[in-house]
Amino acid sequence: MGMGIEVRNRMASRAAKEIKAGMVVNLGIGIPSLVPNFLAPETEVLFHAENGVLGMGPSPSKGEEDAMLCNAGGFPVTVIPGASYFDSATAFAMIRGGYLDMTILGGLEVSEKGDLANWVIPGKRIPGIGGGMELAEKAKKVIVLMSHVNKHGEPKILQECTLPLTARRCVDLIITDMAVIEVSEKGLLLKEVMEPFTEKDVREMTGARLLVREGGKK
Repeated sequence: MGMGIEVRNRMASRAAKEIKAGMVVNLGIGIPSLVPNFLAPETEVLFHAENGVLGMGPSPSKGEEDAMLCNAGGFPVTVIPGASYFDSATAFAMIRGGYLDMTILGGLEVSEKGDLANWVIPGKRIPGIGGGMELAEKAKKVIVLMSHVNKHGEPKILQECTLPLTARRCVDLIITDMAVIEVSEKGLLLKEVMEPFTEKDVREMTGARLLVREGGKK
């Protein structure tokens, strides 16, 4: 994605602010997996992973990794007291049953209606759509963390997605390296602009119309 760790951490930190105590939250592969590192220690949250963990904590310190304990992306994690382990079928039963309060996913494209494409670029070999489809459809709130433009400098937020969809009308909030954008019934609402960018920069790099709430952005 070409983003430095500082920008990735800033996006993960912003996403962490959307999490409330008592939530069950699933984290996708990539930038979303950094989110637990920015959660206040007193915030009691259960992080869920499709490979069968409920109660993930922050990333372990170097040298403290447990080879038997990882997230859905295969990266080492820690667990909090009270964490539990189960098979993947049970993990997906939790997702399909609607028990997840939030999922934080990566994205390739998001449309102004909240359609999400995040699983395949035609021509690339991948194992399949994975759990993103169930997560996007069944989680109570869907947040997408992604770069604002692709490696060619083209917008990833569009009027209509051009890539195969993961799910339709599922995204609630988009957090990029440039902005925080809410998917509302009226369209895409620009909530925050990330430094060093301006509102003009964000509009130019977005392939769909952006609304601004009366009274200005947060």
